[in-house]
Amino acid sequence: MALKIEDYIASVRDFPIKGILFRDITPILENAKAFREVTNRLCEYAKSVKADMIVGPESRGFIFGCPVAVQLGLGFVPVRKPGKLPRETISCKYELEYGSNEVHMHKDAIKPGQRVVIIDDLLATGGTAKATAKMIEQLGGVVAGFAFVIELYGDDMDGRKALEGYDIYAMTRLSDK
Repeated sequence: MALKIEDYIASVRDFPIKGILFRDITPILENAKAFREVTNRLCEYAKSVKADMIVGPESRGFIFGCPVAVQLGLGFVPVRKPGKLPRETISCKYELEYGSNEVHMHKDAIKPGQRVVIIDDLLATGGTAKATAKMIEQLGGVVAGFAFVIELYGDDMDGRKALEGYDIYAMTRLSDK
């Protein structure tokens, strides 16, 4: 029987600010069997959409994207907050469920025509994912799909709507309440 990923996700109320129910993935990381299962599922998805490259937004996208890239023999591209990448970058600003942010990617990270899978821990409003996709497409890459461990649903969680037209894989759906 397949592992229930939900059993390895902790819920923390009022983090990072009051009114937010934070879905904590560190119990997945602390359990080798759960982490392996999540990595394997993400790998299967990336193979199914014929990925050439894995991209992961800071910081939990690194945690899940890097082992997928290594296991599949693909490269990994980090998407970072401003001032964190040393070479010339492109950037995109976006809104999230409790503020706004901006992400950067090295300008030479994606080659035209490369099929990219964006991996992150959580799909909420879709802001980070959409900003990442815009940068990949600006560089001539093709977003083959998005893979998330958790997809949140609820009042302000329109992540799927924000990513309409893209292929989306989410291992589990959880309420934002």
